[in-house]
Amino acid sequence: MTDESAYARAGVDTARAEQAVSGLVDVLRRIDLGRPSRAVLGSGHYANVLRIDDRTGIALSTDGVGTKVIVAEQLGRFDTVGIDCIAMNVNDVICVGAEPFAVLDYLAVEEADPDMLRQIGEGLREGAEQAGVEIPGGELAQLPELIRGHPSPYGFDLVGACFGTVRLDSVVTGERVAPGDAVVGMPSSGVHSNGLSLARRALSELDERPPELAGRSVGDVLLEPTAIYVRAVLELLGSGVEVRGLAHITSGGLLNLLRLGTDVGFSVDQPLPRLPVFDLIAARSRADESELMEVFNMGCGFCCVVPADQVDAAVELLDEHQPGTAVIGHATGDAGVVDLPSLGLQGDARGFSRVG
Repeated sequence: MTDESAYARAGVDTARAEQAVSGLVDVLRRIDLGRPSRAVLGSGHYANVLRIDDRTGIALSTDGVGTKVIVAEQLGRFDTVGIDCIAMNVNDVICVGAEPFAVLDYLAVEEADPDMLRQIGEGLREGAEQAGVEIPGGELAQLPELIRGHPSPYGFDLVGACFGTVRLDSVVTGERVAPGDAVVGMPSSGVHSNGLSLARRALSELDERPPELAGRSVGDVLLEPTAIYVRAVLELLGSGVEVRGLAHITSGGLLNLLRLGTDVGFSVDQPLPRLPVFDLIAARSRADESELMEVFNMGCGFCCVVPADQVDAAVELLDEHQPGTAVIGHATGDAGVVDLPSLGLQGDARGFSRVG
């Protein structure tokens, strides 16, 4: 791997960002409330849970669409990014075992173009219906001095915040994950809403239809909406299968599994099939395999960790919602480590590296 990663050359220095976030979180955790905190979890999980009473918690998460909005601007197609906004939020909230019930959206625009806003609204509606959530309010900000489009005046940014409910005795933290537990992977629908800075740099001609994409244009593939896993996971949680860990595979790739506990590691020895778009990005960028596995989902968008003796029931249920669901690996006793033996990679909090 070169000294400067392909992602950094595309403008995203993840190592520096992690240092910056650590400093921010360190300040925020020192907020003086004058009362005990309601937070049930520490920072670093997909969502946090605030204690409402002795039995009920509210799960909270916020996320945006990222530079996927630039692809939408360049194509003049705005009807899918709302789905991404909903997905990136609800998929995080379900990771703590909560049922999402509402999303608020924040839309900053260069200019309030009626047709653009209508299209964005259509995507938000579609995503909300897929996830079973309401959008009871939001905010529109016209910021022409701050937002610049590609092209102007169609610049925008789209962010959401999700709220869910969970019984405090049913919060899924990952602390019950034990060596030998099965890791079940659900397929992604594409690049989702992470790593678009690198993907756009590698695939800059949006109208191109390379043979690897089976006749689809680069732009259409990059705009493919993020899969929403809410209904599948909620059914699993209510099925009687013991769900010990839930992981939304976003930035960080399969290293996101390490959010599920400090006492275990994971071996992903049967990864889901890699989507063609990732092979194309790999071929056209200078990113090596380890970096690709840290930036993209690579074909697996969500993981569920269940006891090995209940895995068949879990796979059958989840596959009805997300065809192609399969066992991809298992938990190990190698704490804080993710092994990808078929790729010769091993990862920890610092990232993936070659082994052997």
